[in-house]
Amino acid sequence: MTHVLTAHHRGVTTLTLDSPANRNALSAGLVAELADALERCAGAPDVRAVVLTHTGSTFSAGADLKAPPSPYTFVALLRRIVELPKPVVARVTGHVRAGGLGLLGACDLAVASKDSDFAFTEVRIGVAPAVISLPLLPRLAPRAAARHYLTGEVFGAADARELGLLTEAAADVDGAVEALLGAFRRASPQGLAETKRLLTGSVLAAFDRDAEELVQRSASLFASAEAREGMAAFVERRDPAWVL
Repeated sequence: MTHVLTAHHRGVTTLTLDSPANRNALSAGLVAELADALERCAGAPDVRAVVLTHTGSTFSAGADLKAPPSPYTFVALLRRIVELPKPVVARVTGHVRAGGLGLLGACDLAVASKDSDFAFTEVRIGVAPAVISLPLLPRLAPRAAARHYLTGEVFGAADARELGLLTEAAADVDGAVEALLGAFRRASPQGLAETKRLLTGSVLAAFDRDAEELVQRSASLFASAEAREGMAAFVERRDPAWVL
């Protein structure tokens, strides 16, 4: 089964998450396919930039609790996006949750429709946004990140832009993305690659410094009794035992 669709036009490869049955949840299969597609883009001289988008009303619902990738595999995917020697633009028209926000954080630019919404839901199932913090925390406003990490509340595109999660909350998403792509088509491939290296240095430093510790913390949290209760409650559509 194919979970990622690929299209190419005028120097831009569009990778579309296409797993509507589980709202583009980050399964082992989807993560592997996306990593392979990005690897092909990295070495392709005819690819000037990459757009990461989705089918359906959800960009990504976060980790697939039934068939999750290993934390190491997911970290490698996030790093592949950050290290790709071409700009990666996220195009969002809908909902983004938990691990899906890690994909947005790894992208260089992110454009979402004004009615899109977002939530760091990890705290509500007994875990923490550990691994996705590698690309996110270097980019996010600290006070706003604390609010949304700790509450798990849903927030809109305007707040996501203020937080630093989005480049733009647009009335015309495709027009906004196309304006960026037009700029990339006029830019030197070497200039784009070297400028991206400058911009992502602090993000990659976070990977080098913290990845192993956060992978271990994530694995420990997901194996805990509290997380098992949280995930069971989510699947059964009930409140977990700790709700007051």
